[in-house]
Amino acid sequence: MAWVWLIGGGLFEVAFTTCLREADGFRHPGWTVGFLVSVSLSMLLLEWAVRTIPMGTAYAVWTGIGALGTVLIGILWYGEPATPLRLLLILGAVSCIAGLKLLGSGA
Repeated sequence: MAWVWLIGGGLFEVAFTTCLREADGFRHPGWTVGFLVSVSLSMLLLEWAVRTIPMGTAYAVWTGIGALGTVLIGILWYGEPATPLRLLLILGAVSCIAGLKLLGSGA
């Protein structure tokens, strides 16, 4: 169950970075509330996950999911560049996250 919480926390990290961009200096109340709720849930789920998963592994996976998801949102929704090198580096990040998951608690 800890891995489910960790993945959920990483997805909420993607949500809070997206909300942060749209909040525009916290001038848009709906996006600001979305940011505050998402960041709170992301941290809560990360905290639950580190009760079982080693902290270093959990943090690396959590930030990796957040970074990967945020890059993909940027490419798909905001028209950020999707160069071959950028996509290759994203694939490398995904590989590292998958490797940490495969190593499990012994990492």
